[in-house]
Amino acid sequence: MRLPRLLAALALVALSLSPAGAQDAQDSGDAALLIADEVFVADGERLVATGNVEALHDGMRLTATRITYDQQTETLQIEGPLRLTDAEGNLLLADSAELDQGFRNGLLRGARMVLDEQLQLAAIEARRVDGRYTQLSRVAVTSCQVCGRNEVPLWQIRASRVVHDEEEQQLYFDNAQVRVLDVPIFWVPRMRLPDPTLKRARGFLIPTVESSTLLGFGIKLPYFIPLGDHQDITLTPYVSPVTKTLEARYRRAFVNGDLKVNTALTRDTLISDQTRGYLFAQGNFGLGKDFTLDFDLQTVSDESYLNDYDYDSTERLASNVTLTRVQRDSLLRSSITKYQSLLASEDDDTLPSLVTNTRAEWRMFPARFGGELRLGAELHGHYRNSELDVDGPDADGITDGRDVARLGLSAEWQRRWTLAGGIRAGVSTHLWADRYVIRQDAAFDPDISQLTPGAALELRWPLIRRAGDGRTLLEPVLQYGWVGGEQPDIPNDESTRVEFDEANLLSLSRFPAADRRERGRTLAAGLRWLHEAPAGWTAGLTLGRVWRDRLDSDLSRSSGLDADTSDWLLAGGFTHPLGLSISARGLLDDSAEFSKAEARAGWSNARMDLGASYVLLVADPLEDRDETQSEWSFDGTYRLSRHWTGSTDWSYDLADRRLDQAGLGLQYRNECVQVDVSVSREFASSTNLEPSTTFGLTVALTGFGTSQSDKEYRRQCN
Repeated sequence: MRLPRLLAALALVALSLSPAGAQDAQDSGDAALLIADEVFVADGERLVATGNVEALHDGMRLTATRITYDQQTETLQIEGPLRLTDAEGNLLLADSAELDQGFRNGLLRGARMVLDEQLQLAAIEARRVDGRYTQLSRVAVTSCQVCGRNEVPLWQIRASRVVHDEEEQQLYFDNAQVRVLDVPIFWVPRMRLPDPTLKRARGFLIPTVESSTLLGFGIKLPYFIPLGDHQDITLTPYVSPVTKTLEARYRRAFVNGDLKVNTALTRDTLISDQTRGYLFAQGNFGLGKDFTLDFDLQTVSDESYLNDYDYDSTERLASNVTLTRVQRDSLLRSSITKYQSLLASEDDDTLPSLVTNTRAEWRMFPARFGGELRLGAELHGHYRNSELDVDGPDADGITDGRDVARLGLSAEWQRRWTLAGGIRAGVSTHLWADRYVIRQDAAFDPDISQLTPGAALELRWPLIRRAGDGRTLLEPVLQYGWVGGEQPDIPNDESTRVEFDEANLLSLSRFPAADRRERGRTLAAGLRWLHEAPAGWTAGLTLGRVWRDRLDSDLSRSSGLDADTSDWLLAGGFTHPLGLSISARGLLDDSAEFSKAEARAGWSNARMDLGASYVLLVADPLEDRDETQSEWSFDGTYRLSRHWTGSTDWSYDLADRRLDQAGLGLQYRNECVQVDVSVSREFASSTNLEPSTTFGLTVALTGFGTSQSDKEYRRQCN
């Protein structure tokens, strides 16, 4: 609550105590309660309450030594010490108060306010003018807890005068002096700040000081500009001896969606005589009739810009626009994606940089023969900018200008039964019709069509045991499948990375796209175990394997499916109410060696949030990986004490035996200030061409302006 509202509340309490006001309040059911040692009417016009006066009205509580209300002049005099609190916990203290006719003008002597139980304003006097302005004289402002008369706050703003504009929700300072431990740091003749109740206000935000070996010592000073209630823009100049950069963020909320744009323009000495920059735009809109439009647009001036300025660490940018409609028995999704590679070894002209995809699916439940019938259609195309119809001088072995389009139609019927003993049986039949169009590649026929049948029989036997509040599930699964026909002679542009996991163990094909299908007969078997303990922890494990009668040269070593007998699929997870979580997945061959593995462990509670990850990918020429890749990474924060928090993150390349990235951070926070110090080191990589070390420093005065304080950090006065 702002000071004018506190004064108005003070007036309302007193007004409701007047004879006429009390009658009106009683008629409206909003009467005030007055408690005092003595209450009387003097001269028939003045209501006087004296001795331990306490007034309660609409969630507000006023205590004073004496209250006098003059009905004829409609003036109010309060003798203190005066204390007024509202339902939100805001506090007003004063030695005495006088409010004149209409309560639009008034004077408080020795005024002190505490807003949101945090921000404190102390003044010799506070004067109310024209029902809009509040003028405070000889003011001290701080959000630091002050215990005792002689204690000095960590920071404060001293001013000869502060004027609060209630309508604009602004504070205007005259002769403002910022002090740290009562030592003057800087002085400004005029200063404007938003009051704590204004959520969006034009002005400077918290600056950030950074120092890096690549960009030197610099400062970022963001400036926030609200553009009405539904949009805003933040401009952030970034200046150092190496760079002159202007960052911008634009946000807008619509009735049916939202838009966010991040961009930057740079002139620096890293690349002379060139303007560098990037632009990321994201949006989501509801179009009616269950349609949604999403877009994520990304572009950058050069390969190293995002890494140089630590905006993003991605190796490829993907700009996409997607139209989606999801209904109970139908799905429609259409998208177009433009890729931009940031790898020095890749050329956008020879990559399928433009990709379109439209997919529709319907499901029906025919009463005549039961089960579920699904019909689908998919139209896909990808385009390369190159006009060459042969492989160029690069070493990828792919025709530089090859363009491909694919149209697929599908029909699937499936039905399930429950057999004796609780065994679940299911059968499915499939039919796919595909048409491929290939251009600018003399090695393949330009037009290819194929009709492919398929069928599968599935058995599951879920066994459940209950013990008290806990339960255990053990479920063996088995699937026999068949897909007919031969693989057509078409290029493999879409299904170059095959994943074998617990989600597709019982799939007829594990290729990610329809340009490839696993052919012949397959047998998949697995075992799933899940336990939920009465104590709240859960654990799960999945084991599976696939056998086939045909080999497929497009299934790579790291897919675990390159032989007639697949690698063992192992997947498990564990969660505990104390905040511990573990998940792991891997493919184990007959030599007890992993061809692919990943794991993640985390521990989160009120004091810490720790996480560690491990990734292993073996050398695989089909996936353009000449050597094994293996990496450990760790990230976490730990609250060292009530006010100190440490953080770190690092990643280590086990194959090359070197650090990829490392960072440390330290934060100090109390009820009125937050200080963040960080240092990070990025080593050379495919996208980060030059290693760099970055130091960061941010100091925020919390509980003031648009920032929010955290009462958790407040000190208690004895």
